Amino acid sequence: MVYCRVPSTTTSDAPADGRAGAGDKPRIPLRGRIFADLTPLRTSPDYRRLWCGNTVSWMGQQMTALAVSLQVYAITGSTFSVGLVGLCSLVPLVVFGLYGGAIADTVDRRKLGLASATGATVMSVVLAAAALAGYHRVWLLYTVVALQAVCFAMNSPARSSMIPRLLPTEQLPAANALQSLTTNLGLMGGPMLGGVIVGLWGYQAAYLIDVVAFGASLYAMWRLPAMRPDQGEGPPRRASVLDGLRFLATRPNLRMTFFADLAAMVLAQPRALYPAIAALWFGGDAKTVGLLVAAPAVGAVLGGLFSGWLGGVRRHGLAILLGVAAWGAAIAAFGLSRHLWLGLFFLAVAGCADTVSMVFRSTMLQAATPDEMRGRLQGVFIVVVAGGPRLGDFLAGSTANLSSPAVAVVGGGLACVLVVTALGLGRRAFARYDARDPQP
Repeated sequence: MVYCRVPSTTTSDAPADGRAGAGDKPRIPLRGRIFADLTPLRTSPDYRRLWCGNTVSWMGQQMTALAVSLQVYAITGSTFSVGLVGLCSLVPLVVFGLYGGAIADTVDRRKLGLASATGATVMSVVLAAAALAGYHRVWLLYTVVALQAVCFAMNSPARSSMIPRLLPTEQLPAANALQSLTTNLGLMGGPMLGGVIVGLWGYQAAYLIDVVAFGASLYAMWRLPAMRPDQGEGPPRRASVLDGLRFLATRPNLRMTFFADLAAMVLAQPRALYPAIAALWFGGDAKTVGLLVAAPAVGAVLGGLFSGWLGGVRRHGLAILLGVAAWGAAIAAFGLSRHLWLGLFFLAVAGCADTVSMVFRSTMLQAATPDEMRGRLQGVFIVVVAGGPRLGDFLAGSTANLSSPAVAVVGGGLACVLVVTALGLGRRAFARYDARDPQP
């Protein structure tokens, strides 16, 4: 990968205005190249509040997600009923993701973020009130989960579209690496904390904590300045979902970020096979399944913690192709392993590679998209992220049923590598994409 100079890390003898002198090459501390770059948190109070609020509220949301699944199972005793919880959230995410992005390109994104976060808070209040009153009804839980997904589909495009307005372009990779830390720490820590809290104090305790956690997100949104989309001169125009899709159709580099992600998530997504793999390959039980589920998240967290070097990469398209290929190769290697700890290692490598790919996909989407289109493109991103892994689950399960889990995992990993290679060869300009001159 090719590296460029990082303007924010000048030497101590630089001129007083913070710029390096003529011909000087700023020395970048080794730790700045290794550990997560915290520059966005230091330089932008608005971004710092937004990141901290999102981190706290995301942890609470993951606690609530586990508590709802536990409560549904306690009421019904049916794993099928628990599985419907995921469907209740998936459908609104896919349906409202695109429309949430269009709304974010029409109204003040700060107000949309506040309104949607308030709606999600109210839903957690409903869950807590029902649990405290002893009203345990599955239909209520399903309804609340669906409405929470609608709020998320409205909130996420608005929040993501704000980041390029709060930070300079060169800080976007660092900001997206920090976001990956938030996401994966929440996915790891939220369910663990939720299980402990439900076990000690009941479902209502987890829901009430989630209500309090949302307060951090609401405060961060409230402190932001107005964030109306930049639509140029003239009166505000209605943002159309179709206009966003037409824009994407004319931007090959942006399309490639979605194609590369789908290659990874659809072709090489083995999570639906973890129960069978745990029993057939490793002679394990539910604990083994838990380790398999956690391993990619652990790798992703490590990738975020040691992401300081990502800010020096300017060939973002090439980095995405390499990251997705590394994901596929690691999944294929996992499919060949028959020792548990070796398999966990390859899954962790896959998670780390996914973090690298995610950071640059998000950065390209933010930097190479005009402000008036960012919400709609973030809406497409939500649909891909929500739907891709589910399609991958279906494909892996079907392939394993027709052949074997080994064929599904190894074949899927190799197919991912081949497809992303073909994508790179078919669109060579994508590999040449330069962060210093973003071309959509």
